[in-house]
Amino acid sequence: MVVFAGQGDARRSMDLLWRTEGAPPSQGGPGPRPALSVDAIVAAAVAIADTQGMAALSMRAVGERLGRTAMALYTYVPGKSELLDVMYDAVHAELPDPAGSGDWREDLTAWAGSALDFYVRHPWVLQISQARPVLGPHEYAALDTLVRLLYGTGLDPHVVRRLTGTLFHFVRGAAQTVADARRAAAATGRSDEEWWTDRAGLLAEVAPDFEDRFPHVSRLESESSPEPYQDRVTDTDAGEHVPYLEREARRTFTTGLGVLLDGIAAAGAARTAPAR
Repeated sequence: MVVFAGQGDARRSMDLLWRTEGAPPSQGGPGPRPALSVDAIVAAAVAIADTQGMAALSMRAVGERLGRTAMALYTYVPGKSELLDVMYDAVHAELPDPAGSGDWREDLTAWAGSALDFYVRHPWVLQISQARPVLGPHEYAALDTLVRLLYGTGLDPHVVRRLTGTLFHFVRGAAQTVADARRAAAATGRSDEEWWTDRAGLLAEVAPDFEDRFPHVSRLESESSPEPYQDRVTDTDAGEHVPYLEREARRTFTTGLGVLLDGIAAAGAARTAPAR
């Protein structure tokens, strides 16, 4: 499901995003119950989206999480559309802002890895289309950080502009694969192992001439076969096993990022090479 941001009242969304004088207070006052505020509402909304997905997000659900009615929220946030803008921007504050090591490749590698973890932590962010940015301060700060790191490559500003989009698309795409791999079993009721076991055998049956029809795919499989599907590794942070598909997605991310950075290095070297 693709969600487009920026569908609410433009003035009220921008006031909330940038905390102008016209915005409701970010922090609420003391009281017997948790005080309502823009920040409290956004935090509750993010928690719902993180744990239950975008489909579960509503003003009523946020109100219930805070022990209030949906109507009580409207003093602070005009509606769900404006709330979505603010929560999207708020979580972008988590994206890294490295001080810089002086090595652009090291810095970009660290940024990309942290950004991947950010998107996997908040998979609902991946459902929000990049066609309509929310134009919030944290979104701009994340963009500013990546542009700064890319300027360290010494490439032409026009190239830096395009590489900014390339890296964001690359990281988001990898994160989408990881997020989908994590959701697949719960959404379908079948584990990855069961799904592949069923279909791998049938593929050999329905396409006995597979190797002749798809020689290059077959060659790649024979020359670079991954570990057995049942082989798993442990995510030490989560204390859980990481499914094969997620592990492969992360390895693909690492390899692809390395090749992409090799290309950036080659472009930089070509730009600074003396003319013949």
